[in-house]
Amino acid sequence: MKNPIQLTINIALLLAVAVLYFLHFSNRVVAPAIATDKSMAVMASPNLSTADTTAAAEATETPALAAATTAPTTSADGKIAYVESSKMLDGYQGMKDARKAFEGKARGWERQNQSMLTDFKAAVEAYQKQAPTLSAEQRAATEQKLQEQQQQVGQKQQQLQAQAQEEEAKLTQKVLESVNKKVEAYGKANGYKLILIAAPSGTIAYGQKDLDITTPVLAYLNAEYRK
Repeated sequence: MKNPIQLTINIALLLAVAVLYFLHFSNRVVAPAIATDKSMAVMASPNLSTADTTAAAEATETPALAAATTAPTTSADGKIAYVESSKMLDGYQGMKDARKAFEGKARGWERQNQSMLTDFKAAVEAYQKQAPTLSAEQRAATEQKLQEQQQQVGQKQQQLQAQAQEEEAKLTQKVLESVNKKVEAYGKANGYKLILIAAPSGTIAYGQKDLDITTPVLAYLNAEYRK
């Protein structure tokens, strides 16, 4: 039979990877929203847990919305412009609030996770102290219980992770649907034929800066959100 101390060390090391939520969601991407109008671009999907608070001042100091009508190029059928998705979504108050809501829930899930790990660690330490006085049968029975507890902890962690992923996707989708509708309304109100999305993934390789209407669109989004 394995050394009981080595067994508990192995179990503890395995469970050490369970501190997962904020690290896991820092690089995950969820499914993008669907635009409500064929003339409007689809918002690139952000990550709720990579909040960028530096855009807050920018959102409150943006120029009047009317300025957007003078910048973009016009065609026979209407104007064409683009917005920078990351800048717009990072500065959108609705996205900031959604991120805060998600992070609050994630902290609750992490507390549950830590509580399970604490309980398991206590069980392991108790076994370590008792092991020298236990018979081979008693050690085998205790180790079996520890293995079952380990499995229960792993299953619960998977449930918490799935719950976190579902909640993040739900919050993100809700924000993106709202943004799509607002950008659609802005485009129609200001005579745009097409509003494109400049995203880090490279959907727009080049665009003249006078076609960038991110600032007025962001101001419009926040004004509508505050209503």
